[in-house]
Order: sequence, then C-alpha cells, then structure tokens
Amino acid sequence: MTKRIGSVPYLNSAPLTFGIEEKIQFLPPYQLAKRLRSGEFAAGLVSITEVLYNDLYDILDGVAVACDGAVKSVFLAHKKPLDEIDVIHCDAASLSSVNLLKVILKDYGLSPRLEPFDNYLQAEEQNAVLLIGNPGIEFLKRHHEHQILDLGQAWKDLTGLPFVFAVWAIRRDQSNSELRQMLMKAKEKGTGKLTDIIKNHSDFDFELRDLYFRKHIRFELTNHEKKGILEFVRRLREVVGEPIFIPNYVSAN
Repeated sequence: MTKRIGSVPYLNSAPLTFGIEEKIQFLPPYQLAKRLRSGEFAAGLVSITEVLYNDLYDILDGVAVACDGAVKSVFLAHKKPLDEIDVIHCDAASLSSVNLLKVILKDYGLSPRLEPFDNYLQAEEQNAVLLIGNPGIEFLKRHHEHQILDLGQAWKDLTGLPFVFAVWAIRRDQSNSELRQMLMKAKEKGTGKLTDIIKNHSDFDFELRDLYFRKHIRFELTNHEKKGILEFVRRLREVVGEPIFIPNYVSAN
C-alpha cells in the first residue's frame, strides 16, 4: 500500500506519529517537502515555511512542533562574535530554520553570506554553522569550541512569542476528515504517552529525551502559537523577495 503521509525522522516527531508509524514514510525535511509539494503525499509534518511559501496546504489546527524559549535543537554555533562572521554554513534540511536565522540576523543588523552545508561530521571545523534536529543535538553532545545562539530563545527575546517550526500540512486537493482525524488522534495518543516515549525511544539517552520533551518542545497549536506564526510572516516578508501566504487552519472534524 502506498504511504500517503510523510514525516521527518527526528526525535521531536515521535509524539505526533505515535501508533501510525507504519502508515508514514520518514524522510529528511527537504525531500519530504518536495514530495508533498508534488502531490505524492496527502499530508506531511513539514516546516512552517513550506506552508508559507506554497498556497497548497491547510494546517491541521491544534498540532505543531514549537517552542516558547530555548529549543536546544535549532541553533547557530559560532566561534567568532556574531558581528565578525562573514559566512554561515547552514543545514539545508530546514528552510524554516534558515529563514528564522535571516530574521534574527536582520534584527541584529547583520547580513553574512549563508551557504548550504550537509557534512555534519565536519561541523566542529566551521567557524559558524546552523544545525537542526538530531544532528544538532549530536553536535551539542560532542566537544566543541563554539558559542551557541539558540534560535528559539533568540526569537522569544525578540518577539515575546513562541516559534512554530513544523506543522501537519494537508494538501487541499487530498484532504478528508478521516485523514485529519487520524493525525489528531496520533497526537493525542502520543502526548498522552509521552512518559513511555521518553522511556523507550531509541534516540539519545533518557535524561536528554526527558529534558527535551518536558522543557523545550511543545506540541500545541493555540492562538498564542498562531500569533507567533503571523509575526514570523510579517518579519519574513521583510527579508525575502518571494510571496509569503497567510496560513489557513482546519479542524480534525
């Protein structure tokens, strides 16, 4: 049977795909977004930027991968002071994180050159590198000489709002109530079983999983998170020359 749903293979997706893993194809963010855009998937747990750039989707209301302060898995690691950085090597896996970095740098009055980067084993050698997800968490566990600018905390300091990194984007031409209800039930079961996920998940160690899920990652999409999305839309329009769409939210029913 063809899998109609895609997700990222990161720790933070586990509570949102709980119990429906066999129905999901797990892919790196860029590949996932490309296949969702082409119509191969009906829904995908993709970066918020994919929705803002492409007027193809509705967002499943009530579900997100978000933070309200430090996120610990999206950060700029830099050896020099920020105002001395000429080039930042950016993990190309998440366009949302790259765009969030652009927004934050604009507020700092900085405009270094951003270059794509995907060789995680050489991250420690870079003077400035943007990392996300599991590779970012792995980097923090290893010895490094970098200062860390947590983008979740930087956004909170800048706006006072939470930041939404990923959402369930559902193609309007393939949406149906059965699909939406299945995704919502997975989230409800997953967040209800968070203690079990923390205990049994294979990524990293128990202490890291516990801290990450209990303190840094949020899975709700309330009006407060939506305000954060609207503020991101406003600021993103100031730093990119492409159309940015206001998202549309749909309920599970």
